[in-house]
Amino acid sequence: MRVTVEVVGEGEDEVEIDDDGTYADVARAVGYSPHEVSILVDDSPVPEDQPVEVGRVRVLRLVKGGTK
Repeated sequence: MRVTVEVVGEGEDEVEIDDDGTYADVARAVGYSPHEVSILVDDSPVPEDQPVEVGRVRVLRLVKGGTK
């Protein structure tokens, strides 16, 4: 399954996941741990273990580096 992923503030990418893939798989496909992001579908968070049923998601990073 091909999924368009918008990482908020960082751009968009298309990833390929298994047909039975989960939202955690989507997070990993764009280089993040499921524990450091929230996956949003229609601006609502979805559980990381839920099967992907849409072709477009947003990824919101929960922890981001800063300056001192």
